Amino acid sequence: MSELRWKPSVTVAAIIEHHGRFLMVEEETRDGLRLNNPAGHLEPGESPQQGVVREALEETARHFSPQALVGIYLARRQRSLGEDLTYLRFAYCGSVSDELPGQALDAGIVRTLWMTLEELRSSSARHRSPLVLSCVEDYLAGRRHPLDTVITDVSVATGSAPTD
Repeated sequence: MSELRWKPSVTVAAIIEHHGRFLMVEEETRDGLRLNNPAGHLEPGESPQQGVVREALEETARHFSPQALVGIYLARRQRSLGEDLTYLRFAYCGSVSDELPGQALDAGIVRTLWMTLEELRSSSARHRSPLVLSCVEDYLAGRRHPLDTVITDVSVATGSAPTD
């Protein structure tokens, strides 16, 4: 008997605050123009920390320096065509450099913007997921875990996993 294995999509997100404003991206999605934290899918061969640095650069044209893990989130989303997706999100907080001149934003990213908490709360209908605001609120509540909370085995980078 064949069993279908559950495989959540692993994503990473950057929570970036500067003087009471949060760096967000406005992006084109299947559901229209949405707001999101700089975030995206983890790629093969990278750790969550490496993934969030890459995604922040691709989506904001800024170098991101993670300082702490805010949290690990599990969320489910059902799309209109019956697609049932589960996301496992690693959210990191940290700082960014100034915008890099000439650095293009990732495909689908319309622009970056700095938003206050009040602006984020009032625009929740435009958020890509409920995790957008949850991560920011957890950051503001002081949730911080050491970066070494998430351990990535060397086999991830080398691509050589032990056999069963």
